[in-house]
Amino acid sequence: MFLQRGSRVLRKELQASRAVGKAVAIGRAGVVAGPAPRWFTDSRRLCAVKPVLLADIGEGIVECEVIQWFVEPGARVEEFSPLCEVQSDKASVEITSRFTGTVKKLYYEAGEMAKVGKAFVDIDVEGGTADEAEPAKDGPAAPAPSPASEQKGGDDAAAAAQSSAPGGGETGRPRGKMATLATPAVRHLSKEQDIDIADIDGTGKDGRVLKEDIYKFVQSRDSQSASAQQQQQQQQQQQSPPFPAGPLADSSVQTETRQPLSQTQQMMFKTMSRSLTIPHFLYADEIDFSALVSLRGRLNKVLAQSPGGPDQPSKLSYLPFIIKAVSLALHQFPMLNARVDADPANGGGGRPALVMRSQHNIGVAMDTPQGLLVPVVRNVGARNIVSIAAELARLQRLALAGRLAPGDMAGGTITVSNIGNIGGTYLSPVIVEREVAILGIGRMRAVPAFDEQDRVVKKHVCNFSWSADHRVVDGATMARAADVVRRVVEEPDVMLMHLK
Repeated sequence: MFLQRGSRVLRKELQASRAVGKAVAIGRAGVVAGPAPRWFTDSRRLCAVKPVLLADIGEGIVECEVIQWFVEPGARVEEFSPLCEVQSDKASVEITSRFTGTVKKLYYEAGEMAKVGKAFVDIDVEGGTADEAEPAKDGPAAPAPSPASEQKGGDDAAAAAQSSAPGGGETGRPRGKMATLATPAVRHLSKEQDIDIADIDGTGKDGRVLKEDIYKFVQSRDSQSASAQQQQQQQQQQQSPPFPAGPLADSSVQTETRQPLSQTQQMMFKTMSRSLTIPHFLYADEIDFSALVSLRGRLNKVLAQSPGGPDQPSKLSYLPFIIKAVSLALHQFPMLNARVDADPANGGGGRPALVMRSQHNIGVAMDTPQGLLVPVVRNVGARNIVSIAAELARLQRLALAGRLAPGDMAGGTITVSNIGNIGGTYLSPVIVEREVAILGIGRMRAVPAFDEQDRVVKKHVCNFSWSADHRVVDGATMARAADVVRRVVEEPDVMLMHLK
C-alpha cells in the first residue's frame, strides 16, 4: 500500500514537470508568450535595491535639512547624477547618486531633517521601473498591444485626462521642472514671507523661482487680502447696528506668535551654547589706522592702473592687512592658534592638553542672507595681501549666493569678526568652539589727536576687542599678542619684511 501511494505521487510530479517543460518550449517557439517559470531557488532580484547613505558633509554635522529633491520614485538615475540638495548649518550641498538604476523610495520629504550615515534613498541597481506583474493563474497570457493600439490608447487617456480637468477641457499651466530649485537666499525670503515656494510660478530658467517672483506673489496676496478684508468690513457695517452692542476689543493686549528657528539659527543656538561654556575674558585696544589708510590708498591706485589677472582683486579693503597682522602674531604666540583637548579618551593620562596647529586658518565672520557664516581663509602664513584679498572676495561671493562648500567652512584655528562695517565701536566676541581666541573689529572713525610736537592732527582710529579662553590663555599673553597686531597695523610697512 505504501509503495503504491509513493508511485502515484512520483507520477504526478513527473507529469507536472513535463507540462511545465512543454509550456516553456512552446513559449520559446513564439506560440504562447507566457511568463518564464519561477523556481523555488530563484533569487534573481535578491539585493537589487541598494540604500544610499547620507555621507558626512562636514565635521560635527549629524543632520541636515532636505531642501529639494531632483528625482522621484520611478525615475532613472545615473552614477554621480544629483539626487537632492541638503542644507547643513554651514552650507547647502548637492548629494549625488552612487549607483546607476531606478529610484525606488525616498526616506524624507523636502523640509525634513535627514540623519548623516542613515539611508535617505533606495535605488534599484537593476533598473526596474515598476514591480513585475504577477503571471496569470489560468489561460494563456494576453497578447502584447500593437504600436497603433498603444498610440490610440495614449491619445484616449490624454483626452480623458484633459476632459476631466477642472474648467471643462483646459488644463492648468504646468510648472517648470525646477520650480522649487531656488538659491538659499530666495528660500530664506520665502520662509520670512511665510510662502510655500512650490506655489509660485517662477520666471527664471526652467521655472526657477527668483526674488522678484516672491515680491510679486506677496504683493498680489496682500492686495487680495486687503480687498477681501475691505469687503468683509463693508458687509459687517451693513449688517451691524449703528452703535456696538458690546464692548470694543482691547487692542493693547499683548499677543505672542511662536516662530521656529531657521536651520542656521538652530546651529548658531547649539554652537554658541557650547561656546559659552568656555571661560572668556575680554581685552580691548585702540589702533591708529592713519598709516594704513595712506598705504591702502596708494596700493588701490596701483591696482586700478594694472590690468592684473582674473583672480586679482580690483580694490583692497583693510581686512586683508588685519588678517595678515594676526598671522604674524600667531608666529610669535602659537598658543593662540591651538585648540584645547579636554577629552580624557584621547590619551595623555586623562589630562587636558593643548593641540598645536602649524597652519594659520583664519575664519572670517560674514553677514549673509542666510545669517552669520564663518568661511575660512587657509594657510594665511604663506599668502600675501593680494592673495588674501582674492580669497576673501571668492568666499564672499559664495556666501552671498549660499554656495559655500563644507570645505570652505571647516578647519578654522582663529576667527576675525569685522562688525565695524555694519556699526559699533566695541564688542565682546564669543570664542568659536575648538579655538582659543577671537578678534572683533569695531568701526573706524576720524578723531582729533596730538602728534609728537603737541599739534592737533586728524587720526583714523579703530578699536580691537579680543576674547580668549581663560583656561589656557592668561591676560599677559593676550596683551603681548595684541600689541604685535597693533604695531604691524600701525606700521604696515613692517609686513614687507615678513611676506613669503
